[in-house]
Amino acid sequence: MGGELSDARSWAGELRALHERFVHRFARSEPRESALAYMRGLIAPLERKNGWTLAEEAGHAGPDRIHRLLNRIDWDADEVLDDVREYVVEHLGDRDAVLIVDDTGFLKNGDRSAGVQRQYSGTAGRTENCQVGVFLAYAADRGRTLIDRRLYLPASWTDDRERCRRAGIDDEVVFETKVAMARAMVRRAIADKIPFRWVTADAGYGYSKSWRTELERADVFHVMATTR
Repeated sequence: MGGELSDARSWAGELRALHERFVHRFARSEPRESALAYMRGLIAPLERKNGWTLAEEAGHAGPDRIHRLLNRIDWDADEVLDDVREYVVEHLGDRDAVLIVDDTGFLKNGDRSAGVQRQYSGTAGRTENCQVGVFLAYAADRGRTLIDRRLYLPASWTDDRERCRRAGIDDEVVFETKVAMARAMVRRAIADKIPFRWVTADAGYGYSKSWRTELERADVFHVMATTR
């Protein structure tokens, strides 16, 4: 019991330290507090994690504060991502680390969520109504975590600018394949001097000969599944 209490205190202290690294991205106290509550909820042993359950874990009367943080309060997610990446490199950085590219689907009802349509979901293992995100994970001996992400927008979305505007998608956002998103994330990791040795991905990305050639020319070790 004493060990569990010590671990809990250690987690809480480190979570506050991580929060301090990007708290300046929020102009007001409420979103700062909500961000910490949201983070605590994400690592809490909850069976389901949504606005309601995270709010209950934080002791809020309802999900409004969590929803405001995610949907209405003005903060730059890319700037927070930069802070998190610095934290990851500081604590997990390893020149033998591996960058892992993969995508996952988020099942949805309706047709208003950005990028949602009937498409293949690796999560479900079949075609479903869902959003798809492309992610870049960082894996090293000391741990693993996500360090970059992109939301995949099918052409049915990017060809319909009015629909995009209703979902809060800027007019400058154009169609990109999942491979193009993966390449951009790995290029950014290289440009930002993230320490790593290998890049790996499944055949959904490894089939791209031009990307494999790009990695070879950049002298980046890579192991890709490919189609025959």
